[in-house]
Formats: sequence, C-alpha cells, structure tokens
Amino acid sequence: MSENVFIHKDALAESDTIGAGTRVWRNAHILRGAVIGENCNIGENCYIEGHVSIGSGVTVKNNVAIWDNITVEDDVFIGPAAVFTNDYRPRAHIKKTFRDLDATLIKKGATVGANATIVCGITIHEHAFVGAGSVVTGDVPPYGIVYGNPAKLRGRMCACTRQIPARDGRHRCPCGLEFVIDGATVTPVA
Repeated sequence: MSENVFIHKDALAESDTIGAGTRVWRNAHILRGAVIGENCNIGENCYIEGHVSIGSGVTVKNNVAIWDNITVEDDVFIGPAAVFTNDYRPRAHIKKTFRDLDATLIKKGATVGANATIVCGITIHEHAFVGAGSVVTGDVPPYGIVYGNPAKLRGRMCACTRQIPARDGRHRCPCGLEFVIDGATVTPVA
C-alpha cells in the first residue's frame, strides 16, 4: 500500500495495491487483490472484490459494490448506491469463480449516476453520462448521455458537462474542446 493513504479505522482494506492520496471511508471493505489507483475516494459502506481494477482520480460514493471483473478507468464518478452486476445468468446452485463471470468496463471520465443499475458485459465509454436511476443494458457510446429504464441515448455531453449539439459537423464547446459528430459517433479533435 502506498504512503499517504487514509483508511478509516472502521474500514477493512485487505489489498496491498491502493495508490497514494486515496481515501477509504467507514465500513468500506476492499478485498485482497483489488487494484485501486491514486487520489481515489471510496465512500462509506462500499465493497470492492479482489478481481477489480480502479484507476486514479475515481470517486465511488457511498453504498456501492464493485464485483469481480469490473474495470473502472481514471477519473470516473460512480454515484451513491449505483448497482453493478457480473453474472448475466446467476443461479444460487451454480457456483462460479471470477473466470466464469462477465466483465464490465467503465472508461475514462465516465459518470454513473446515483441508483443506476449497470448490467454486466457492457462498456460505458469515455466521458459518457448515465443518468440517476437508469438501467443500462447495453454499451454507452463516448460522450453519450443515457437515462431511463431501459436507458436510451438521449444526447451527447462534453467532458466539461455541457451538452454537445446533436447535428453532424464540427462543433466547439465553450470550454474549448472540439468535436466532429457523424451520426452516432462523436470524435474529439486533437
């Protein structure tokens, strides 16, 4: 474990791989083998299994469980009580190891809103935004805004959280980022 890691006295952090500047709050439980990057905030009552990778700068709000085979890249926000799954066809009498479970990927800069449910086997792409209470059953495109049950693509959002126009062409956000929009594809201009 890195130096400058804060572990609340009522938390259990069994992992040896927790990055510098990370804070783990009350009643959180991080299993051995989990990898957590630098400057993360792991909220109260969170549970992180041993075959999980969390990047740097990630915020996991209270009451979130992150199960085996879930990867969370840098600068992701996971809202309170968001729900992840890792077994598309669970049965109590069929015991599985992490190798048998479905993977989920949350890419850099994405947001998962409070109480959203993320069905396993999908990718939430860069800077996508999942609205609170949504049930996400399929991939979310880069910069996509989804919400509802089931969640549907409702628009596009810049990394700065301003809405990106829906029409095709080249657009500059007031924050300075530029995008080329072609149908459902949003490509940032370098």
